[in-house]
Amino acid sequence: ALQIAVQWLEEARKKGPYKIAFFTGRDQMQQINSWFASQLGTVNWAAHGGFCSVNIAAAGLYSIGGSFWEFGEADFENTKYFMLVGVAEDHSSNPFKLGIQEMKRKGGKFVVVNPVRWGYGAIADEWIPIKPGTDGAFFLGLMHVLFKYNLVNWEFLKEYTNASWLVIQAPGTSKDGLFYRNQEGKPMVFDKKSQSFKPADRIVPDDLDPAFIGEFKTPEGYTVRPAFDIFAERLVKDYSPEKVEKITGIPAKDIERIAKEMGTIALYHPIELPIEWTDVWGRKHKKVVGRPVSFHIMRGIASHSNGFQTARAVFLLMMMLGVVDVPGGFLNKPPYPKHIEDLPKPYKITRPDEIKYGEIYPGPHLGYVQNPDDLLVDEKGNPVRIDWAYSWWFPMTAHGLIQNVIPAAYQQNPYGIEVLMIYMANMAWNSSQNIPYIIEALTATDPAGNYIIPKIITIDAFYSEQVAYSDLVLPDATYLEQWFALSLLDRPPSAVDGPVDALRHPIVDPKQNGYDVMGWGDIMVELGSRLKLPGFVNPDGSRKYKDFKDFLINWQIRPGVGALAGWRGKNGDKHFVGEPNPKQLEMYIKNKGFFYYKLPDNMRYYRHVNKDYQEWAVGVGFLKKVAPIVFNFYLESLQTFRLAGQGLWEGKNQPPNDPILRERLIKYFDPLPFWYPPFEEEVSGKDYPLYAFTQRPQWMYHSWDSQNAWLRQISTRNYLYMNPKTAEKLGIKHLDWVWVESRIGKVKCQVFLTNTTEPNSVWTWNAIGKMKGAWGLKPEAEEGHQGFLLNHVIPHSINIGGREIYYGDPITGHLAWFDTKVKVYKAEDQTPETYPQFEIEPLDYIKERWVEVLRYKP
Repeated sequence: ALQIAVQWLEEARKKGPYKIAFFTGRDQMQQINSWFASQLGTVNWAAHGGFCSVNIAAAGLYSIGGSFWEFGEADFENTKYFMLVGVAEDHSSNPFKLGIQEMKRKGGKFVVVNPVRWGYGAIADEWIPIKPGTDGAFFLGLMHVLFKYNLVNWEFLKEYTNASWLVIQAPGTSKDGLFYRNQEGKPMVFDKKSQSFKPADRIVPDDLDPAFIGEFKTPEGYTVRPAFDIFAERLVKDYSPEKVEKITGIPAKDIERIAKEMGTIALYHPIELPIEWTDVWGRKHKKVVGRPVSFHIMRGIASHSNGFQTARAVFLLMMMLGVVDVPGGFLNKPPYPKHIEDLPKPYKITRPDEIKYGEIYPGPHLGYVQNPDDLLVDEKGNPVRIDWAYSWWFPMTAHGLIQNVIPAAYQQNPYGIEVLMIYMANMAWNSSQNIPYIIEALTATDPAGNYIIPKIITIDAFYSEQVAYSDLVLPDATYLEQWFALSLLDRPPSAVDGPVDALRHPIVDPKQNGYDVMGWGDIMVELGSRLKLPGFVNPDGSRKYKDFKDFLINWQIRPGVGALAGWRGKNGDKHFVGEPNPKQLEMYIKNKGFFYYKLPDNMRYYRHVNKDYQEWAVGVGFLKKVAPIVFNFYLESLQTFRLAGQGLWEGKNQPPNDPILRERLIKYFDPLPFWYPPFEEEVSGKDYPLYAFTQRPQWMYHSWDSQNAWLRQISTRNYLYMNPKTAEKLGIKHLDWVWVESRIGKVKCQVFLTNTTEPNSVWTWNAIGKMKGAWGLKPEAEEGHQGFLLNHVIPHSINIGGREIYYGDPITGHLAWFDTKVKVYKAEDQTPETYPQFEIEPLDYIKERWVEVLRYKP
């Protein structure tokens, strides 16, 4: 199997490395996976963030240099008010439960905003049922109230954000919406003390009093306004609680009450910790002041076509309250926060065939574009990547768009590929949308009978649906059977008080039990060595690494920095930066498999301006400089794309002369958050009145836990959950079989009535339903008959101006699977079986093992 893979990959590389598309799912070795793709020479690599939470990550990184997800979390030890928005129970499950428990024991208030009251919501002090896709209006309504009652942390906005920076008001010119800068290129503020324009970087050193409200004329004749003034006008005009109530369904009095609660706690009930620290301007502080209000947001925000702007609204709310990187608020996990201007950009090429056979892809596959000139497009403005990431249609992609790969390869738009290689992602089933179309794409042939996607290689430990639709399978080992790094180079597994990474090491040898499998790391090393990829061989052509264990010890992404940060150096006496240590893995195992570097108290807070922390972070390679990390209240990068849409961008890359595309750039790339309805509302809202979405249960991460006999006992089938009042209007009773129909198809399933679902929504658990014959389950197993996927009715594209565009957030491309609108009606045929049904013929050896495995239920 390995030799077949080598042959296919070599043949594809000779036709052009971009003909290989390598996309990976949910692991913690993305830096290593990207490096492997670089050795292949392909531009086409990304992980799974495009359908997970790239809107959250990107909005956070662009706004505060950090984010939720694995990048940071609430200070549960000190917070007094915690709001959880759009978070399912699979996320940070055990740490969150412990943190919420500690907060509630100390008398803190726990508020959940979600269309569903389940899991975390069941123990919340207050559940705020919200109409899906309207969260952005809710947050903007909260900020309206904070501004109205002056519950704003002006000092935080002044010192740490660009809210007071002056924005040029010159419609129809190339300067419109950009910051007013002096001759040195420094953004300016209007200082009320001296009644003059001053550089923004002098606010703290010169104790300026910058204006947040007003309109001013510059010596050059520009009209300028502080960024906050522009936003405040929007809040007052468009987002009163009464207007927001009509959008969200949340009563205006509750919006006002909630805003006052969090504003009062943040401003009038601060935390003071007796910790001395020094800021980057040299000021010494005797204490750390915290604002004990915290948030956490995830896919319920991210997975809408307005998700980026909604997430941005949350970060602006946090800035107005002053709760970023302070005790009781949101805390970054090292190596975050980052200077926003220093975030990596995707390595720029202008043709997919620019990297030739035998060449390394010379820079990052993924990153954070700052303006249109950073896009990966050709001279005509067409996408360079197969997934359309960093194109004019999805400019600020950040994590790639794995969900677009199969449709794009099928349509050969922007081009066809030779090999699709998927690792640890079930793209033929629950990790894609419009599954009948995806299966069509995976099996389609040209008139000569050749597959349109010629060769599909899947690396997986389980017999998933993706495995079933592959030409070659390289069986992966499970986590108990392989070496694996949970690396700081990836999304960090850190704690808020210090960096953490971890090692998984094998405790079982599958080969001793007759299983011919290899962990992905060993597969990668074997493929790279046999292909003689540059990073895997010595100058004489001999292999550089014996196996993945050897790789973890000796591989370096740059001198002194490898997959694991602990116990580096020849004697294991260095951390973060140091030459390879032959006994490093032994030291990890001795320390129970992890490395944890607890930071001293004087480095724990205000890391965006903490001199001691930043000097240490520069020393270990987390930061490039010691300087304030200025929070982007106003995101100027978005305005550069709006200018491009208007034909006013003065850079090299210009968008195609396409009125639909240009209008998209003008409308959605607003430097300040605003709310707009999810796309599907406008396309099919009248005919399909209900929102339909899936959530991941705690016991079914992705689709793997049908393989766990204990967890499988919890559920072998799923239901469609609906509010009883909604059901009554539709003539539906508890446990009726119903049709769930969207504009692209329909699903038959069984309904479960519950008051824990808000009336505009129906939902189910993801990945419980399986394709018959997959996963080693007998064909009569409930998963294939009574379990179902909602993915069959989730659109993968949308018609805009007469053309089909991949369905996603217009800024990041994030798959908007929570946008789906449906109608639900009782099925005439009440036969207890779901629809549609798909079936594959199980492999013979799987049939032989049916008797021995997963004995709970058929």
